[in-house]
Amino acid sequence: MRGIITVVGIDKVGIIAEVCTLLAKNQINILDISQTITGGYFHMMMIVNMENSIQEFHQVSDALDALGNQLGLQIKLQHEDIFQSMHRI
Repeated sequence: MRGIITVVGIDKVGIIAEVCTLLAKNQINILDISQTITGGYFHMMMIVNMENSIQEFHQVSDALDALGNQLGLQIKLQHEDIFQSMHRI
């Protein structure tokens, strides 16, 4: 299963490192990553492979949400299927 992670907030040092560390600890592989900074605002989108994750999808989502709160960011994990369905509509 693949997931889509989005990160939005005010730019600061270490955002990518913190998110990637959490993913690595959970055996989640990053397949693609794109990030931009516009006017001091950070935006990142990642496609991840969750097949070997040591936690359930909702647990990883909760952990990313908690990390976002700690860093002052909004971090969301969504099933790739949601995006595939939106394109079919």
